[in-house]
Order: sequence, then C-alpha cells, then structure tokens
Amino acid sequence: MKILAYQRVETPVLTQLKEQHDVRFFKNIDTNSDPAFLDFLSQADGIIGLDLPVNQTLLNCAPRLKIISNVSVGFNNLPIEELSRRQIMATNTPGVLTDTVADMVMGLIISTARRLPELDRFVKDGNWEESLDSTYYGTDVHHKTLGIIGMGRIGTAIAQRAHAGFHMDIVYHSRTRKPEVEQKFQATYASLDELLAVSDFVCLITPLTNETEYMIGRREFKLMKKSAFFINASRGKTVVEQDLIAALQNNTIAGAGLDVYEQEPIDPSNPLLRMDNVVTLPHIGSSTYETELAMSQLAAENLLAGLSGKRPKNLLNPEVWERK
Repeated sequence: MKILAYQRVETPVLTQLKEQHDVRFFKNIDTNSDPAFLDFLSQADGIIGLDLPVNQTLLNCAPRLKIISNVSVGFNNLPIEELSRRQIMATNTPGVLTDTVADMVMGLIISTARRLPELDRFVKDGNWEESLDSTYYGTDVHHKTLGIIGMGRIGTAIAQRAHAGFHMDIVYHSRTRKPEVEQKFQATYASLDELLAVSDFVCLITPLTNETEYMIGRREFKLMKKSAFFINASRGKTVVEQDLIAALQNNTIAGAGLDVYEQEPIDPSNPLLRMDNVVTLPHIGSSTYETELAMSQLAAENLLAGLSGKRPKNLLNPEVWERK
C-alpha cells in the first residue's frame, strides 16, 4: 500500500509504517503545487497526518484513496459528506488526548488569572527591585465559577480538575445535558447567555462545526463580567477574533488565555501578542511526547484497519462501511 504522511506523525510510528508499506512524508509544503506531493497523492491508498486541507481538488487527484486518518480529535479539515459520497473512510483520535488538553486548560486558567507569563518576564527583565504592590496582583482561581462551553470528554476532564482541585462552581452549556456530570461535579446546566453572565472564567472547548463557527463575538463578550477571563482551547474560528481584541482593548473582559487563533501560525502583527493580559500558546493542547505518540499510534491503527478491509475503531462516517 502507498501511504501519504503529512505534517505530524511521530517517528516511531512512521518507522513502523515504512516497514510494512511504501510511505512518503511531507511537511511544510504547498499541497496545491508541490510536484512530489501531487505525484504521490495520485497513487496513495491512504493518508495519515495533521490538518491536511482536504477539498474536492485534492480528492480529484487521489483516485485510489480509501481512507484519511487524522492525527487529531478535530476533523474540520475533512469534508465528511464528500468523503462519504466517494466511499472514502475518515477517522480521528479521540480519547487519548483528553487529560493532556485538560491539564493545559487548567494551566491557561491559572497563568491568565495569576499573570504568570507577564511576571516571569518582569523578573527576567531585571525589574524586580523591591516588594511588589497591588499593581502586580493577580486574581484567585479557587472557589470561582467556571463556565464550560462544550461538555464532551475534555470538558468533563476540565470540570473534574476544577471541581476537585480548586473547589470551583461548574456551569456548563452543551448540545445535550449531562446528568452524570451534574451529579458528580455538582455542575449546573445553563443557556449560553446565562453561562456568560455568571462565570468568572469562560472556557470554550467545542469542536469547530457549522453551528459553532464564530459562536463567540461582540454580543457574547458584552454579556460577560468585566472581571471575567476568556479561555479558548477549541479552534480559532469558534471566536470572532477582532471582537475578542476589541473586548480586551476596551476592558469589556479582564483577560484571555488562548491556545488557538483564527490564523495559525498567528500573524506577528496581531494585537493579541502585545497585550499583557493575554496568555498566548502555539496550539499545544495535546503536545506532550506521550500523548502525541499515542495519537500517532491510534491514527496508524485506524489507517491500517481501513486499508486491510476492517472497520477502523474511530470511523467518522460509518455510512461508508455500511454500504460495503
């Protein structure tokens, strides 16, 4: 089998795949024009990797393609209906990154509230010459209200950490109510507007879909407390970024902790990078070696199952399998 690997597949997994199949790895190339990429794509039976922009043009160049295996829980890069129409399986890697992303979110909450990056820079720049006054104080995290938008696996793991570790009150908004979460963490289900109004920290952890694209904008920021912090660990396009920038500049909200952006990598001229009350991370939610390796391994298992005629564990479009 010919397997096209794109952007991020951990080396041990790539090595294992190469022992069994003809594998070509591509990174930081223009997928619309790179001749080596397009040549191998025309022969590929399967694709594995991170954030390959899949569209009809790409699929038209891949007549033999049977499966695309994302090395991520997100799959907004995949046109699922079109893949199903073409009988191409699509898979992702849920579950293995849950705890790692939840840890990172709690780190963002603490870093933003306690101004850790700003004060780290203050010390390293040699500005700590005397005891600090209230100008440099942060905000407590414990016993505050955390609003979680999206109570899936990761949202639940965040709720567990916040409730048990920081005695936070949990309010959540999700497509469906989660009675087990309400019971276990004394969480309260609320409308989006209610959540925004009562939360000290608003954490967005939804997938990017037609329903969630740009779901948080000027109106939503105005509903938040002026003392509240906004945390985004979902996808950049779930937020109207210019409205977030305006809310921060106008002191509509107190600060933000961000792992994702509308454009990635972020433009160096983006005003978010010059705000002391914003913590900016380079989309590293799942980026520990243990978790990235586990994601690559699961993606490879999905890929090899599909190529060998078996149903992949994490099949996103089961209708393809049902038609076989």
